[in-house]
Amino acid sequence: MISGLLGLAVLAMPALAAAADTGQAAQNLQPLDLTGHWAGYISLVVMVAAYVAAMLEEVTELRKSKPMLLAAALIWFVIVLAYREQGRDELAVAAFRGNLQTYIELLLFIMVSMTYLNAMEDMRIFDALKVWLVTKHLSYRQLFWITGFLVFFLSCVVNGLTAGLLMGAVAVAVGKNNPRFVSLACINIVIATNAGGSFSPLGGISTLFVWQHGILGFTEFFKLFLPCLANFLVPALAMHFALPKEIPSIEMAQVELPRGAKRLLVLFGVTIALAVVFDMQLHLPAAAGMMAGLSLLQFFYFYLRKTEKAQALSQSEFSLFFGGGDIHAATANAVRFDIFEKVGRLEWDTLLFFYGAMMGIGGLGYIGYLDAVSHQLYGQLSPTLANIAIGLCSAFVDNGTLMFAILTMHPDITQGQWLLLTLTLGVGGSLLAIGSAPGIGLLGQAKGQYTFSNHMKWCPVILLGYFASIGVHFLVNAHSF
Repeated sequence: MISGLLGLAVLAMPALAAAADTGQAAQNLQPLDLTGHWAGYISLVVMVAAYVAAMLEEVTELRKSKPMLLAAALIWFVIVLAYREQGRDELAVAAFRGNLQTYIELLLFIMVSMTYLNAMEDMRIFDALKVWLVTKHLSYRQLFWITGFLVFFLSCVVNGLTAGLLMGAVAVAVGKNNPRFVSLACINIVIATNAGGSFSPLGGISTLFVWQHGILGFTEFFKLFLPCLANFLVPALAMHFALPKEIPSIEMAQVELPRGAKRLLVLFGVTIALAVVFDMQLHLPAAAGMMAGLSLLQFFYFYLRKTEKAQALSQSEFSLFFGGGDIHAATANAVRFDIFEKVGRLEWDTLLFFYGAMMGIGGLGYIGYLDAVSHQLYGQLSPTLANIAIGLCSAFVDNGTLMFAILTMHPDITQGQWLLLTLTLGVGGSLLAIGSAPGIGLLGQAKGQYTFSNHMKWCPVILLGYFASIGVHFLVNAHSF
């Protein structure tokens, strides 16, 4: 009997040893908890200092990307040093590469989108829309609602800053003799832009993050349409009665769209469709579809340049025979159809800022701080209260940065709560003029007419719209919780 037990023990020893080795290997793959380590303290101080410096950009005139880039480099430098002390630096390097891949996907997606927008601007598509609105001889109240609804739907496919500035230009042009209209129209545009960008994965950085991480599918964002509409309509209805009733008198010259403008719009639609198909059908990153769309734009510009060059040569031969002509036309067209010139005009300061923010927050998450915050936030509070509070914070802190921080925490919440978080982070920035990119942009565009204090006067009704949107979400999307 004893000999039999000894035999079984001998047979079991290799299996036990293998299990022990497997357990040890799994433990070695776990990240270190550096929240109480010198590397953790340094990283936290560096990140806070960088973010404060970024927020003081207007005072110091130091571009916000500079401190964030430095912070990201320092944080990962000390993380790798801390892991090297334990002989596990390859884990930190792998974590850095994972965060870098996430950023690159975001960068490529935004790069293509903004390149198309720059191309549309060069084709004067936005100017044509602005002139069309201004010359319709509509009343102030009609223009208030038209610009609001237009930017609400436009911002679900166009970045919020571009959409907001476009409609802000209309408001300033129409209301140049009526500052009250300009102020109310700009507040309405900020609210509508942020609301419209919250029910589409293409509408903003925060929604794009959620889509890229596979938390919500492309079509699931549309469940937020009615809540976002409520967020826009509640304050707009309140402001309606404060608007002047007159019809502004203003005339503007017509804008003639150049050759290829309408086909450019079609190409942009095809590019967005490719991004969706690549994500939903091929399970490839949406950025892959956007890059395919960029190739279509390059070939289209090649076609326009070649065909216009042929026309220019014919005109030049005609001018040599009869006299006159513009010898610089071909050079101007070459610049107009240069796709890399459009890429060079991107908001690189903002894109590099997001690199620093994403890599820095990713580093803090790898250290262990975000897990601790997640435990306090979603462990001590209910997910609903936590998401509402985070949304209110987006009036002070960039919503893209907040969303990436939450995604790094990996909170265990339902689809309905993820939708609520997307909603509150998207529309929470409307509470203050400085809470979102459209608000900051319009403060400069309508300087003296749209101000921080004017926006603050309507903060109570904007807050009412914030909670109204949350209530509508719980009503129409109750099955998601």
